[in-house]
Amino acid sequence: MAEDLVLDSLQRRMRALHSLYTDALVTMDIDQVNHFEREGVVPIAFSLFHIANMIDASFLLMTGTPPIWDATWEERVRPAIADHGKHRSVAEMVHQRIGDYEAFSEYLHAVFDRTEAWLDGLDPAELTRVVITRPFPDQIASTYSARVAGPEGITLLDAAECWIYQHGLRHMGEIELARGLVGLGGMTS
Repeated sequence: MAEDLVLDSLQRRMRALHSLYTDALVTMDIDQVNHFEREGVVPIAFSLFHIANMIDASFLLMTGTPPIWDATWEERVRPAIADHGKHRSVAEMVHQRIGDYEAFSEYLHAVFDRTEAWLDGLDPAELTRVVITRPFPDQIASTYSARVAGPEGITLLDAAECWIYQHGLRHMGEIELARGLVGLGGMTS
């Protein structure tokens, strides 16, 4: 069945993406992650916090499950800006820093573990369920997922592909580039 093949591929790609983030985390330190290059260039801390927090927040629309990010995580991680920054400017988000790198790593892995567990238990038939119907609200209408969406709207597959997988790859690319600015090499060839 095609849905089984698609889900299997999505599960494998998601694990591969998560492994890139894990490798990045263990090969960087807090100073490299929080490094401020110059105005207009967000630190690695932004890309890391943004992707973890956005995936976490996406679960509400995809599954009805609330985010795990809460006041306890905020107190532990101590981000300079306790917001994924999707609706903020680059000028604001250049100030993002992570206060406790170990706590952040735990948060990121909790989000990734939940994502993988959800995909492992997902009925392949669910992939076609529409999670946001047309016409899209303004904050969705300008997104990549709106461009990908079919006539009925954004399906669960579209959401998982766009909001987690492709979005994660985009920010891993930013991290790979920024690693060069702090004297580290890229993650892949």
